[in-house]
Amino acid sequence: MTTDKNTSGRGQRELRVRVKTAKGRKLSSTLWLERQLNDPYVQRAKKEGYRGRAAYKILELDDKYGFLKPGSRVVDLGCAPGGWCQVAVARVNALGENAKKPQGSVLGVDLQEIDPIPGAQIHVLDFLSDEADALVKGWLGGKADVVMSDMAAAASGHKGTDHLRIIALVEAALAFAFDVLDEGGTFVAKVLAGGAENEMQTLLKKNFRKVANVKPPASRSDSSEKFVVAQGFRGASLGADEADEDQD
Repeated sequence: MTTDKNTSGRGQRELRVRVKTAKGRKLSSTLWLERQLNDPYVQRAKKEGYRGRAAYKILELDDKYGFLKPGSRVVDLGCAPGGWCQVAVARVNALGENAKKPQGSVLGVDLQEIDPIPGAQIHVLDFLSDEADALVKGWLGGKADVVMSDMAAAASGHKGTDHLRIIALVEAALAFAFDVLDEGGTFVAKVLAGGAENEMQTLLKKNFRKVANVKPPASRSDSSEKFVVAQGFRGASLGADEADEDQD
C-alpha cells in the first residue's frame, strides 16, 4: 500500500492511497478496496461513528425532505449494518435525550443479526413473510410514520436481471408500506437510475401527495442508484385497493 501526493491549485496536498494487488486477490477487489480507502464518506463515517457511508444518504435525503421528525415511528427494512437506524435514532429523538421534543421510535428488521444500536429495536425478520406486518405493528405499538429501505439484491453481473431484482424488492417494500404506514406517512427506498418504474411511479402518485426521485450527493457518481421519496400517504385503503388491482 502506497500514498501519492497531489498538489491542488490552492497549494494543499492531498494523499491518495494506492493498493497493490495481493496474491490471490482479484483486480476488482483491489480497486474496490482502493476506492473505499480514498472515499471521503467512508473516512467521515469512521470519524463520526456511523456503521457505513450509506448513513449520509439518508442524512442528505432527510435534510432536503424532512421526514425524520422528533416523535416519528420509523421502520428500516433490510437495516444491516445499521447506519440508517443510527441516523433515524438521533433525528426522531428515539433515546429521549431532548426532553422538550417528542420521543420517537426506530425499528430495524433484517434477515441477519446485527450488533445492537442504542435507541433502536432490531429484529431478525423476513418482511416478506405473512406475519411480518402484524409483528411490526405489534413491536411499534401501532403504525409507522416512515418506512425506509436501502436494500439491494445481490448483483448477478447481468444488468437486466439485476434491474428486475431491485424492482421486485422495491415493489415488496412498497406493498409492506401500504399496510404499515399511517396516513400522512413517508416511504423512502433505493431504486435505479431511471427512478421508479412507470407503473410504480403511477402507483406512488396515486397513494402519496408528493413523489420525488433523487440522487443524494453521498451516492457515488458511478452508481446507478437513485432514491424515491414519497410523502403524504393517503391511507391504507387506497394502497390495498391498488395492490389488489395489480394482482388481478
